[in-house]
Amino acid sequence: MIKRSKSTDPDVTELGRSGRMMLFWSCFMAIAATAAVFVIRGQVIGEWGEEFGLTETQKGEILGVGLWPFAGAIVLASLVVDRIGYGRTMAFAFCCHILSTVILIFAKGYWWLYLGTFIVSIGNGAAQAVADPVVASMFRRNKTTWLNILHASWPAGMVAGGIFGIAVSDLGDLDWRWRVATLFVPMVIYGLLMLGRRFPVHERVEAGISDHEMFRETGAIGMFLVLVFLFGEMGRWLGLPWYVSLACSVACCGAFGVYTRSLGRPMFLFLLLLMIPLATTELGTDSWITDLMKGPMEKLGFNAGWVLVYTSLIMMILRFCAAPVVKILTPLGLLIVSCVLAAIGLVMLSKAAGLAILGAATLYGVGKTYLWPTMLGIVAERFPKGGALSLNATSAVGMMSVGILGTVFLGQIQDRAVESRLEKEQPALHQQIVAKKDSVLGEYQAVDPGHLEKLGDDQKETIEQLTQGASKSALATIAVFPVSMLLGYIVLFLLFRRRGGYETVDLQHS
Repeated sequence: MIKRSKSTDPDVTELGRSGRMMLFWSCFMAIAATAAVFVIRGQVIGEWGEEFGLTETQKGEILGVGLWPFAGAIVLASLVVDRIGYGRTMAFAFCCHILSTVILIFAKGYWWLYLGTFIVSIGNGAAQAVADPVVASMFRRNKTTWLNILHASWPAGMVAGGIFGIAVSDLGDLDWRWRVATLFVPMVIYGLLMLGRRFPVHERVEAGISDHEMFRETGAIGMFLVLVFLFGEMGRWLGLPWYVSLACSVACCGAFGVYTRSLGRPMFLFLLLLMIPLATTELGTDSWITDLMKGPMEKLGFNAGWVLVYTSLIMMILRFCAAPVVKILTPLGLLIVSCVLAAIGLVMLSKAAGLAILGAATLYGVGKTYLWPTMLGIVAERFPKGGALSLNATSAVGMMSVGILGTVFLGQIQDRAVESRLEKEQPALHQQIVAKKDSVLGEYQAVDPGHLEKLGDDQKETIEQLTQGASKSALATIAVFPVSMLLGYIVLFLLFRRRGGYETVDLQHS
């Protein structure tokens, strides 16, 4: 059961009920804008490649710089946001969003695209660094509920961007600059909503918890989990050996540990680790699902993008209905149920055909709905001393782990499945077209696209059939991630049960 304090939210009187809700919707639109950026960039990356003569590597670099600065900005902003103010930080995010969009519209080549993507990524991180702690501070008695509602903004942006992209592809050609220009709409909306807004004081600051105490909640190990991904990705783009990035991470975390004299709260560190499979289950699968479902959806005569749009629509609707669900199931109970549904949905998607895809996608969509925001809610409720840092570090670990490891792992699942079946069924063809490849996860074998051009039509069709089969089977493998999370949440559930039930920590009454 959940034990909650009976205190009122002091910020209601400070901001006013209408002021609080206006600020909430400002944060909502800011996150929706970041989601729209991701969707639109994915839609136009191919056109950027054609117009500016980009290599696949260069396209990958542009997509990559849209991720790791995002996560890095979240963490860096969290260290100073309480000092410089939420309003100034959000104003910085708005300026980054507008400037980056202008740069991308007038881009003349690779470095214009790289710079524009880098700046918008910084803006996305700054906006995210403000939105979560502001909402958690405004709704202290119902953090999990309101963080779920806030994060309905992400699928809302995905749905809007996805439908727009499908409409463009179905109706005819539209210059990519017009699609990028549509990003001004959510950006201007949240900018106007932010004008003149008062921001709440974070409960950590209000309770007199020092920055040093905030840092202790995350500790050296928690900071290491953040920086090992950030430095690793930066080192990869700079061409540095992995051990240099690792050494930088260890050195920084060692200094952080000496300053804080803390390794981090054990339960918080456990939650950080659980964010890795959680992020892969949601963001990793969503990154691949259009490609993975291409074959089955084309047989039905539909664009595969509708699977992502449909599951995102489910997320958006259900997150608005989080209050009764959280009340009935409790945060940990909700996460346990979500893991079960996500795992079953993924396995069913791997086998579904025809209209059965709709049922499987529904289960998966419901399963992934509450994972991310409920996890943030638990961190906010259990570790309020950690302030913006602990909350945003959780998001950063999730985003960076899926961007650096999760999506690569899902790709390798498919490559290895094709390679294995090819070796078993067509050994001669296997020797002809399979080559060794390197990735952040190590060496592996995969079909070399360059060798495919030399094959006959029958052989190409064989490879295509194997690829479609591997794509669907990959969805069943992904189910391992929600299953692993399920075990972790059951452990936490039993732990809290021994302590008398899940309890929200209230700094005002500690």
